[in-house]
Amino acid sequence: MERRGGSSVANFFVQGPLAAGAVVPLPEAAAQHARVRRLAAGHDVRLIDGAGGVALGTLAAVERREVTVAIAEVQSVAPPAPLTLLVPVADRERMLWLAEKAAELAVTGWRPVIYARSRSVSPRGEGAGFAAKVRARMVAALEQSGGAWLPGIHEERFLDDAIGACRGAVGVMLDPGGAPLPSLAPFGALAVAIGPEGGFEAAEREALDAAGWRRAALGRATLRFETAGVAAAAIVRAAQG
Repeated sequence: MERRGGSSVANFFVQGPLAAGAVVPLPEAAAQHARVRRLAAGHDVRLIDGAGGVALGTLAAVERREVTVAIAEVQSVAPPAPLTLLVPVADRERMLWLAEKAAELAVTGWRPVIYARSRSVSPRGEGAGFAAKVRARMVAALEQSGGAWLPGIHEERFLDDAIGACRGAVGVMLDPGGAPLPSLAPFGALAVAIGPEGGFEAAEREALDAAGWRRAALGRATLRFETAGVAAAAIVRAAQG
């Protein structure tokens, strides 16, 4: 929520493209949200497409079947520096919580990893249906935070495949025995591997070491994977300004 000209500005996610002068319908979920909040025609709104497009406009009509927005101007927001999280396939609700925070912190890539210890988790977050839930949580978080870029969501993969997909980025493995993460700044394109509950197995650490990933610590305490993901992303984004 922002303020424009003294009035509150509601954020809504829409599929692009966005064009000045166009009148576009809100998706059903967003339209329902507008009706629940009792927004009326003429209310200032901000549309985001998750790919850097931001449109400012007003509600043109709020009707039972359709809510439309008249776009006044469109801006383009530069993408954030690449930041991919390799998140463990783990407890569903805890993964969804991390997904929300990842969107708020402008994480650019979400890569679920099937670790050896992922197999013992039930119910765990995996499959196309769960990926759709991840995206919905990220969209809601983007609307709430006013961000412009939606993280890229990838299918779950085994660790070797995930490492290969991150070539070109500096790889960091979260490990209590590593150097403090802030000491690795400045950060460019970065991929951060977050271990599962119980930590990485020896073979997984060896695979990351062999690929040249650096070990980094978030402190002395052992953190839950979702806490570690938020802490790492926050440190990186704060260092990047």
